[in-house]
Amino acid sequence: MTENQYTDGNRAFLQAIMARGAFTLSEGKSMLAAILSVQEEKRVDANEVSQEMFDSYIAAAADAVSCFEYEIHSTQHQVTKNRIYAFVNSVSDALTQIATVRTPDELLYIRRLIDAMFETNNTKRKEVMAIRSMQALESKIRKGTSEKSITQAEAEKLLTILEREKWLERSSEGFYSLAPRALIELRSWLVDTYNDSEDLDAWQKVKFCEACKEIVTVGERCSDLDCIIRLHNICEAAYWRSRPSRTCPKCKLEWKGGNFVGEKAVTSLEENLRQKGRGLKRTRPSQLDETNDDNDNEPEQGQEDVRPGSKRIARRESSPTSETHAELSLSSDGNAEDD
Repeated sequence: MTENQYTDGNRAFLQAIMARGAFTLSEGKSMLAAILSVQEEKRVDANEVSQEMFDSYIAAAADAVSCFEYEIHSTQHQVTKNRIYAFVNSVSDALTQIATVRTPDELLYIRRLIDAMFETNNTKRKEVMAIRSMQALESKIRKGTSEKSITQAEAEKLLTILEREKWLERSSEGFYSLAPRALIELRSWLVDTYNDSEDLDAWQKVKFCEACKEIVTVGERCSDLDCIIRLHNICEAAYWRSRPSRTCPKCKLEWKGGNFVGEKAVTSLEENLRQKGRGLKRTRPSQLDETNDDNDNEPEQGQEDVRPGSKRIARRESSPTSETHAELSLSSDGNAEDD
């Protein structure tokens, strides 16, 4: 697109993208419709904005910011399947640090929060990769092992801001997890920080969907605890339609479902225990002993015991991120509030 073709409408659309940071396809079409209404001096509805027109404005915006080391990526939401667009910084440098609106204590808290998601709450038996709201306010997350800390009130305020800026999502069950915007921008850093690059076939903290190749923090896993195959729920149906049988492509075990990734790895187990508890109340004492014996070695989440005896929009490849970028990218939002 030449300079003459890049109009005030394109500039306004880019400014709207930068202000929001992340938005859905429907939100993006509404943004563009509002701009076109002013530009054409007549009302333009969002449903009048074609996909082709929207894509052309996205491509123009991505091209305009590429020389400033920014990119526009898109991905599908892991739960809603909505198309999400995000304005991300492709590199980390001194300018990124200067631009931050977070305090050093807040950055340390954010790092400990992510550590809790991908280290503490992410094991072979329970790949949760999320954190309950109450756990996020515990002193070991707010303070860590250093003297740098934030108060509970400050943590609550920061969590609210990060959710509003679409870095975090809070579920109906009260779990915080990384939102699509964070998963897009922190992808390289998450892999570099939490995965063992020496053995790519071994179990890793950060897993990718076998179908779409994006990070999985909500979905299903193979019943073999050591297997690395994961699938998004939204990708599962199409994936199995393309295969001759519902068997794991790596270890060849039958894929029965019910082995969850994300908060459901916890909530499904809790629900099973509640149901068993209600059943035990109606069980005679002689039956109770048998029930307890049967449950002693029962795999979690219904797993089998198999042990022996964002589509990128911008043209250029993303630069690898650093640890500093991971902490600061969660803080360099142009639409953030001062704490």
